[in-house]
Amino acid sequence: MSTTLAALRRQLGAPELKPVYLIAGAEPLLVLEAADALRARAKELGYLERDVLDVEAGFDWNRLGDAARSMSLFATRRLIDLRLPTGRPGKDGAAALAEYCEAPPPDTVLLVTANDWSRKHEAAWSAAIERAGTLVAVWPLKREELPDWIGARAASRGLRLSVDAIALLADRVEGNLLAAAQEIDELALLHAGQAIDTDTLEASVADDARYDVFRLADAALAGDAARALHIVAGLRAEGEELIPMLGWLLTQLRTLLRLSSAPNVEAALRNERIWPQAREGLFRRALKGSDRAHWERCLEQAGRIDRIVKGRDELAPIYHAIGKLPDLTAWREANGWRELERLVAAIAGTRRAAFLFDRA
Repeated sequence: MSTTLAALRRQLGAPELKPVYLIAGAEPLLVLEAADALRARAKELGYLERDVLDVEAGFDWNRLGDAARSMSLFATRRLIDLRLPTGRPGKDGAAALAEYCEAPPPDTVLLVTANDWSRKHEAAWSAAIERAGTLVAVWPLKREELPDWIGARAASRGLRLSVDAIALLADRVEGNLLAAAQEIDELALLHAGQAIDTDTLEASVADDARYDVFRLADAALAGDAARALHIVAGLRAEGEELIPMLGWLLTQLRTLLRLSSAPNVEAALRNERIWPQAREGLFRRALKGSDRAHWERCLEQAGRIDRIVKGRDELAPIYHAIGKLPDLTAWREANGWRELERLVAAIAGTRRAAFLFDRA
């Protein structure tokens, strides 16, 4: 059967689980939390063994059959946790999943999670999962749905946000559920059990540059160049300094460089201890279609920005000496922001990076 997130939560209250679940969608936070809820319920019901299968290029789909046929060492129920980031198992994977669903093994639950999903992903293998168990398609929230989501999440954390405060937060996070969740968690730590109005919310987030830099990085990693560049413009208008912002972006780029070189990206993601875990989906998206050379070039661009802002750019002093740059400080600031825009656009869209850094 196909169901919604709300229906899944109700379904998990049943005394038994379905043999197969597919939870898929482009909202990493919602997919992660739904999968975590299912894992927790499985543990309550005695599914104490857990086999994690990370599907990457060259994945051997025989491993799914092997996991299904293997006997439990401790005579307990088992959860097979199959992570399919792209939502596309390929020919061999589709056949393996369909075969599994024809005769699911007893005392075993198969959980398949995917961080990419659309109507185009629907195929015979996902239909087989629907027949044998449950498919939960997680669709991005519409803009008009975001205030209700924020209000419900705040209430679940013991907060009472006013209607205006909810609207303000919805406008600030610009559809980024992870950013909204992080802000709500911070409010819960500082104002547990309190009513939150716009003044309290403004005091919490208005001057929090670190929060905005987090949003900038997440927007770029998500491939949303328009939103990322909008955040850059906002930070510049607020008078933020470039060097502190570069620090966080450099951290993300170095992580991407390590991941792009890893033979097993999923294992490397776990080793990186990315927090919150839902951000792993952002890194998966950023790595699609890119290679190590791309991230090396992005790091070189970050270094160029650092040199410009610190006055170590090779050409600026020469131009200044011959009168081409009468205000060297203003030039450094303006050029630094322009180069930051190039960097952010390259992170958001790897296919454009080949010419983004070209100089006339």
